[in-house]
Parts: sequence; structure tokens; C-alpha cells
Amino acid sequence: MSESPPPRRPREVATGCPYCGTGCGLIAQVTGGRVTAVRGDPEHPVNRGATCRKPLRLPEALGAPDRALEPLWREALDARWRARSWRPTVAELARRLRETVARDGPDAIALYLSGQLLTEDYYAANKLAKGFLGTNNVDSNSRLCMSSAVAGYAGAFGIDGPPPSYADLDVTDHVLILGSNTSACHPIVWSRIRRRQAEGAHVTVIDPRRTPTAAMADLHLPVRPGADLPLLSAMLTVLDEEGLLDPVFLERHTSGAAETLAAASCWPPERAAEVTGVPAELIVRAARAFGGARRAMTLWSMGANQSTVGTLKNRALINLCLATGNIGRPGTGPLSLTGQPNAMGGREAGGLAHLLPGYRSVTDPDHRAEMRRLWDIPSGAPGISPAPGLAATELAGALEDGRVKVVWIVATNPVVSQPDAARFAAALRRAELVIVQDAYHPTETGALAHVILPAGQWAEKEGTQTNSERRVSLMRRAVRPPGQALPDWEIFARVGRALGHSAQFAWRSAADVHAEYVAATDGRPCDQSGLSHEILRREGSRQWGGERLYRSRRFPTEDGRARLGPTPHAEPADTPSEEFPLVLTTGRVAHQWHTMTRTGRARDLLAAEPEPFVEVAAADAARFGIGDGERVLVRSRWGRTIVRARVSEHVREGVAFAPFHWGALHLPPDTGALNGVVGHALDPTSRQAELKATAVRLERVVAATAGAGPRRRLLVVGGGMAGLATVEALLEHGEEFQVTIIGAEPARPYNRIQLSQVLGRAAGED
Repeated sequence: MSESPPPRRPREVATGCPYCGTGCGLIAQVTGGRVTAVRGDPEHPVNRGATCRKPLRLPEALGAPDRALEPLWREALDARWRARSWRPTVAELARRLRETVARDGPDAIALYLSGQLLTEDYYAANKLAKGFLGTNNVDSNSRLCMSSAVAGYAGAFGIDGPPPSYADLDVTDHVLILGSNTSACHPIVWSRIRRRQAEGAHVTVIDPRRTPTAAMADLHLPVRPGADLPLLSAMLTVLDEEGLLDPVFLERHTSGAAETLAAASCWPPERAAEVTGVPAELIVRAARAFGGARRAMTLWSMGANQSTVGTLKNRALINLCLATGNIGRPGTGPLSLTGQPNAMGGREAGGLAHLLPGYRSVTDPDHRAEMRRLWDIPSGAPGISPAPGLAATELAGALEDGRVKVVWIVATNPVVSQPDAARFAAALRRAELVIVQDAYHPTETGALAHVILPAGQWAEKEGTQTNSERRVSLMRRAVRPPGQALPDWEIFARVGRALGHSAQFAWRSAADVHAEYVAATDGRPCDQSGLSHEILRREGSRQWGGERLYRSRRFPTEDGRARLGPTPHAEPADTPSEEFPLVLTTGRVAHQWHTMTRTGRARDLLAAEPEPFVEVAAADAARFGIGDGERVLVRSRWGRTIVRARVSEHVREGVAFAPFHWGALHLPPDTGALNGVVGHALDPTSRQAELKATAVRLERVVAATAGAGPRRRLLVVGGGMAGLATVEALLEHGEEFQVTIIGAEPARPYNRIQLSQVLGRAAGED
């Protein structure tokens, strides 16, 4: 009897993390053509082998049964999905896009991209849409995340891009964190801050909640939601009055200081205390700690960005650094903590509606001419429009009034993540053609699509990402995409060729796309022309611009000076009232990611935080007659959702906190995603939505939901083909049922999107 061959040794592939913008390196272990384990890369300079829990569960997400495996098409939302091969799908897409441009003009088409995409994917999409379809309606979910930071950096320095690096955290003497629960959302960055804190650095946290980050800080300022600007202005006033500014730096290297300081002087600490809820003595302590440090940094995330004055909050944080000369030196500078893995790469590649690759602007005729030449746009093509396109936050309105007919949504789930989410879903139903390009089907957004394009995801495609400190890393392919799934850049390239532009979309690999992209950055502020896939593979990650920007103290503005700017206070658009007395601020939890499309596939991540919740102070819980652990309805002027109450000492009276991750795939029927509660007020500069301050009230579920819910109830016993046929019939007719399944899953009610997922999985197991 012959001996069986020894088990095959796992292959290890160095790559990067597809979650937050920290940019950790990972090692994927591959056995038998499958990723079987993931660990931190000990050689990567960002994390040195450390990692949070989310990437360790990536093998479950890759092997999930609801992966999108083939192109699907239906002519109407109540029609049955039909599988197609790529050739007729791409040909039909090209025909429909061409017809739309001819009939309604290029701006009837919009692309909604994602910080989950690689830079090569972003570049290909921008070239196709802005260069060859002629529409600048190419935006990203970075509009919900980082666009206020983009506007803040550009306003202060002339260009986007965070000046410092993580290395500065290792030598700074003071870290001021505003609106970031860093320990939960950027844990590897937080570990570096904690190490420096143990060596003597001072940490100040400005946050309405006593988060774990705030609890570990040396000083916590529990600001009222929406009142950050008076607090930051008061700090600047204290710095000025107590001689803690850097007058030499201000005189030689900045403009606007006098106007900015004059505007800030309207907010002495005593007046700011009345508006912010932070005692004046704490404001003074925070200012003295910042101004007295030899090297100080400001860090922030969504708590600053997601506001109708988000750009001004960014400018105020940058003002503190500029006023004290904390820029361009080790251990200093303003550092935005990017929410998504490649939001920075997307910005560099032109992934917002006003941008072109290399930090160019669509409004600049020289920039348009440069890209027209680089892209080899033929004279008969529409070319690059001089007008900025629609922001992603403006897309619902454009769908409602018929300006946009075709929406192509890639690697994001706006039916859950957009503010006023029910409005966005209703607007999407008005589109003539909705294309959803994703690694999973169904998603809440895919359920409203006419076309599903199956895409490869992490470890299934190769390309680059840029993290929060401008570090470019190569994401290596470890396994093949499942079924007919393709890399996103290749899908865009196939459509470009089908439109008749074979030479311009002739790339054979992601390395080819990258080579064209880096050529477009040559001589630009984010110059990456010295990089290639081969260099990154051989030498590891690299930071464009070096370890820190502005070491020469000269800035890319017209006069070479950094710009301070006044930051006047304005109340949030949706203020509390007698009917809606609480301020709801939204956020994230440590073990989930965005709308759970990927992390929702990992059992232990789900178990760590199994259901949505709202955190309220004991006095507010008593006022609404709500007990800890009870299900409550959160209602606003915009919508409602049902969550579990957590009575907590970590939020101040009058404030409620809830995470936004859960959508219809992970909620009971008739519950509603949290962002359906949030309004759609926008920052006038960044066009970013105000997600951190919404007026709400709480109601006990028993009283609030009487008579609510679907009119029909259906019991399905077992799974299999009969159950799947039933689901398809329900989906085709678009009717709402409360469905309970016995046998295929634990018995509980399911909504329509969950039905498609659950019974489809059961059929595959028969």
C-alpha cells in the first residue's frame, strides 16, 4: 500500500489590509488555492506584525457563499435575474452608455466609487468616465469620509495631503485628538500614541463621548456635538493671549494670521464654555498643554469631517499647528486619520468629482489639456468637461429630478451608508439603469440594481493603496477571483474597449495601469513617478513626498505661504427641539466595518457586537421611560430605526450615540438602517454630509410599532430549490412579507434581501 503524499506546505503572500486607512501589512497564507489564514506582516513599517481582529477573519469573507460569481442582468426591478457571460454584458453596457450620452448628454451618467478600490481601479474608472464618456460625475464614498480634510488641506496649504507621518507620533510631545475614537477605529495608530504617551507625551481628546480613547487620555474635553469650533477658537485665543504662538514663523511663512486671531478672540474660554459645555478651565489647560509642548500634533477623523462646518473644523485644527509653528518638523503637524484603506490613493487618482489624476482640477484648462494628451483622447470624443461633477451626496437630488439616468456603483453600499438613506434608495429606483459592481450579491444596494458585475476583492487582484501617511503599498494577488469575477480595473477597461477605444484601454495587467498612472503624477505634488509594481514588490512600501512635507517651510500656494483662516461657528443644521430633544452622533464599533458587506461574513466579529444599539445617559433614559437592554425606536425628522438601548455614563445628558453599520441584510424586518435617521445637510465647501449631529427622540418599541410591519406572513420549511423559487417569486412581485425559515437557518423573521441570501445558500448545500 503506497503512502499518501505529505501535505502541501502553505504558500505565504505579503500584502496589505483592506480595512481602515492605517495601511497595515498582512501575510496571507494560501493552501490549495484558498486563503486559509491571515496574520500581521512583521516586516511592514506601519504595524510590524500587529493587527486588529478584522483582517484575521478575511478567509471567511473570501469564501462566503454569497460571492458574486457571474454577470447578472434584468430589465426591471420586478424581473428575474438572468445570468450572462462577460462579452454580451459589456457590449450591452457600452450600447446603453453610448445611447444615454447621445440622448441626454454625458452628465446623465454618474459613477459612485469607493475607498475600497485600488489606485489602478480608480484611475481606470476616471479615465473611462471623465476622459471618454465626458462626465465628471465620478465621485466616491470618500465624500462621506474625507472630503472635508481634502478641502481643509487645500485651503491651508494649496494642495491635499497630510504633512506628517506615523513616525512623528513616535517623537511628538503632545497629541490633540478631535472626533476620533482612535483606539477602536485606528488601533495600530493608537498603540503608537500610547507608547509615546508612556514616554511622557501628553494626550488631549475632544469628543462628546467618554470613549476608550478619551478614557486613556491625559485630558478629555466632552464637547457638545457641533460645538468644536468655539472650543478650538478659544484655545487659539488662549495661545495668543499667553504668548504661546510662534511669531517668527507666522511672519515669515504664513498669511491670514491677523484676521484669524481677531475672529478667534470673539471666543474667550468663558464664552466658549457656555456653548461647548466644556468648563473654561479645561479649555485653558488644553491650550497650555498644546502651546507649551516643543512638538505638537493634531489628529482627527469623522468627528471633524462629517459636519456642515467640517472644512472649517479642519482649518481650525490646522490653524493651531500653524500658529505655533508645529509644521515641517519631526513630531509636529496636522494628521487626518483616513477612514478607508485607499481614500488617499483615490484622491491622488482623481476620484472626486472636481479632481483629475495627480491632484489636478477639472476647472484648470492646463490640467485638462495635460490629461487629454496623456489619455490620448481623440478629437471626436467629448473630452474632459470644465465643470465639476456631482458629489456623491448630491446624487439623490439629481436622480429625483431626472438629471442622472444611469448610475454605476462600485464596491460600496450607499443604500445603507448615505444620509437620509430611505430617500437615496427611493431615488435609486428612479434611475433607468443601475449598475452595481461588487464582490458580493445581494447587498442592500445590489437589490436595487439592473446589472450586477462580479468583481475580485482583497487577495484576488493586484494593485496599490496609499494610507493616511501617504505610504504606497503593493496589494499582491494570492488567489484567483471566484467564478467569472474580474479585477475592477479590467471591467472598466473592457467597457472602454467596447466603446471603441481599444488603444487607450489596452492594459494587460494592473502593473500596466499603474505605470500609466504614475506617469500622470510626474512633476505633480503627489509625484510617484519613481514607483512601479516591481519596485514595491522588491523594496517594500514607499511614501510620496518623503517622511514629512513642508520641511523647507515653503508651501504650494501662490505666495509660498501657508494660509490661516477664520473659522466662524455655526450650529448644526438639525438642532434639538421639544419634539426631538436629543442630539444623535453616529460612529463605528471596533469589530465591524462600514456596512458589514465583508465583516458581516465572520461569525466571531458578529458575535462581538451582534446588534445595533443606542447609548444614552441615565437621565435621558429615565425621561423617555427606557430601560437598559430594551428595544427602542430612534426617530428624527428624516426617518426611524429600532435598536437596543444602552444606558451609559459615557455620554453626556442630551446626547445619544449609535453605530451605523447595520443594514437590511443584518436587521429584522421593518427595522431600518441608522443612516435613514440622519438628514442630508452638506458642508458648502466639501459637500460632506452632517452625520454627527441629528435631533432625535426615543420611544419604547411596544408603543411605537403597534400595527407596523408587513401585512403578510410566510413560513418556509427547509431550503432547497422550492424555497429558492418562492424567494424569486417574492422578489419579482416586490411585496413585503414577514418570512420565517425553519430548517435552513435558526428560525427567525427575514427581510427580502436576507431571503435571497439565506435560501440561495441553502440551495447550494442540498
